[in-house]
Amino acid sequence: MPSSFGTTLRVSVFGQSHSAAVGCSVEGLPSGFEPDMDQLRAFMARRAPGQGAWTTPRKEADEPRVLSGLNPDGRTCGAPLAAIVENTNTRSGDYSNLVKVPRPGHADFTAWAKWHGNQDVPGGGHFSARLTAPLCFAGGIALQMLQARGVTVRAHLAQVGDAVDERFDVLDNSPESLAHLAAQMSAVGQAPGQVLPTIDPKASEAMLAQIDDARRDLDSVGGMVECVATGLPAGVGSPMFDGMENTIARAAFGIPAVKGIEFGAGFDVAHLRGHQNNDPYRMRDGACTPQTNNAGGILGGITTGAPLAFRLAIKPTSSISRPQDSVDLTTMSDTTLEVHGRHDPCVACRAVPVVEAVCALAVLDSWLSWPPEGEPFHL
Repeated sequence: MPSSFGTTLRVSVFGQSHSAAVGCSVEGLPSGFEPDMDQLRAFMARRAPGQGAWTTPRKEADEPRVLSGLNPDGRTCGAPLAAIVENTNTRSGDYSNLVKVPRPGHADFTAWAKWHGNQDVPGGGHFSARLTAPLCFAGGIALQMLQARGVTVRAHLAQVGDAVDERFDVLDNSPESLAHLAAQMSAVGQAPGQVLPTIDPKASEAMLAQIDDARRDLDSVGGMVECVATGLPAGVGSPMFDGMENTIARAAFGIPAVKGIEFGAGFDVAHLRGHQNNDPYRMRDGACTPQTNNAGGILGGITTGAPLAFRLAIKPTSSISRPQDSVDLTTMSDTTLEVHGRHDPCVACRAVPVVEAVCALAVLDSWLSWPPEGEPFHL
């Protein structure tokens, strides 16, 4: 069961939803960097469960414990960085009926088909979004390393059901647009009393209403997360199969429930002509600069210097309380399933920091592996 990604920066995650702990190992981190552990804990807390009626009631401290990779002074030493996050609030009995009756929309059936009943079922086992906790640990450190090089990564909840937030201003690359984008990135989730990570506080309220409606209906609802990285130089990445889109997409599809990705103008380019889609160049501050950004900051798998932007479609949570048709795999007969346990009515909400984490890991890996000529990544 391979659970790793990356080239120069290699990330592996391990554990199951109800195992003693989940964790990660990160190889290839530059040495000599001192992560801000308080900042890292605050980042991981954005993903943690038990934050309100819009998340699972399962409560976990998500306190990372570093096992190796840091010197006594707290700096990376060049060795693999390994950390675990203990699971302290599991209720495996809630999943006893799922051993033989798979949840529609979940990996229960495909795991059974592959491992013939030997898979770990409670909480989804290794398929659980619980594995995104150590992913946020690794990504949180990558975010800090990129921040030290002037790169900012930020995501927001762009949509939940029919409720839509305003989009990041990423399709223009003018100085005015970049200033507006910076303001939008700073505004995400910052309004007093705001619950969800949106630009517009009213969008947060509308999304909470959508989630509450689904929860009361014993159902769940899907969403969209939009992410942007600013401050990247032109020239990071590689063509063909190791392009920035490829690297980000591979990591992003490791986030449970992600079903689609688009970069820049995305699928809307299918309606455009070439002169509308192309991003014309002009000299700005002594550099060749795209004036618009339909490409989402990437051409030929390599960064253009414009904001790197993508959007992820996230499906509704498959574990819902209303009765569903399924099959008893022990008798191979039709049956009805009622799911117990604790589940998010909308997994897109807590996916926002996870998207930032995988973006940072993919960008840092590409910078370490295929830097611009004469601009290797250094701290």
